[in-house]
Amino acid sequence: MISLASKLPNIGTNIFSVMSQLAADHKAINLSQGFPDFECPPELINLVSKHMRKGHNQYAPMPGIPALRERISDKIKSLHSVTYDPETEITVTAGGTQAIFTALAAVIQPNDEVIILEPAYDCYSPSIRLLGGLVKTFELSSPDYKIDWDMLKKLISSHTRLIILNSPHNPTGMILAEEDIRQLTHLTQNTDILILSDEVYEHIVFDGEPHLSMARYPQLRERSFIVASFGKLFHNTGWKMGYCVAPSWLMAEFRKVHQFLVFSVNTPVQYALADFMLNENFYLELKDFYQQKRDIFRELMLQTRFDLLPCQGSYFQCVKYNRIANEPDTEFARRLTSDFGVAGIPVSAFYNRRTDEHVLRFCFAKKQETLEKAVERLIKV
Repeated sequence: MISLASKLPNIGTNIFSVMSQLAADHKAINLSQGFPDFECPPELINLVSKHMRKGHNQYAPMPGIPALRERISDKIKSLHSVTYDPETEITVTAGGTQAIFTALAAVIQPNDEVIILEPAYDCYSPSIRLLGGLVKTFELSSPDYKIDWDMLKKLISSHTRLIILNSPHNPTGMILAEEDIRQLTHLTQNTDILILSDEVYEHIVFDGEPHLSMARYPQLRERSFIVASFGKLFHNTGWKMGYCVAPSWLMAEFRKVHQFLVFSVNTPVQYALADFMLNENFYLELKDFYQQKRDIFRELMLQTRFDLLPCQGSYFQCVKYNRIANEPDTEFARRLTSDFGVAGIPVSAFYNRRTDEHVLRFCFAKKQETLEKAVERLIKV
């Protein structure tokens, strides 16, 4: 027998794959994994085909084609009044998750401490551990999942290398407020602490609230990797396209890893995205598109016995089921899928300690008829 010590001994198949498979097995409506059930813009698909036929089928430049990096720079300048240099501060990646891993790999040394706020996207903690870092978790609680900065400060030590933030937040749908920015600025000033800001839902913020990107604040921008996703932007998560922006001194380290991790990403898709991004109205209107879906889903859900939690951004709605059952959220989520035909994600899966507040996450990036059909079933629970 060959002996092998696993680098991630406690990690199995992630909850998104598990619940999606369970949904398929029971022919359930899948509101678990975060992807739309509608198509991306046909024009974008045509542009990919066009650039394939034009011969853009070989390796792209390692950081991404210049035209796409320029469009990204223009978008950030338009939204946040700050310029990132396309040559030295922007890199196109194979999705947001690759960008997150690459940023962590670029700066984490063995035994460096990384603070994550839970519930948290499930790639953060395993990636840190894989790289030899130490995960320090700060737990947020329902219903509002607000950050208690006085308590969070107690996690800071001389070994703190990085803080990961996610706004709009997956799974809770919460967003950072100006007071959070003020506290974060105060917490990190005169330190060597870096920030990894996961902003993949940046264009899905509701009720007229702004997206408070790290790019807006000089003291935070100078120490931040910012990760974004084209998949969330253009309804094509399967294309696995994203990007990272950072000041040049951080991006230089990012690219050292990126070139050996994937080198470069899908060439014809990059050309197509560069062309399509000339239509800025598409992403400027995205918040209204998804707010309509959020409002429809929330209104429909009032017919059920689930209790809605606040949703300020992203395309996820969290609900409590205390009035329905007292079983663990993982068991309830499985029963909901098998017995009632609707799949959601148990939010305990987003905590290292599997903290269970009887909360499920549903994805409302679906056609209206899908949401209506799902709620027809949830009414019966």
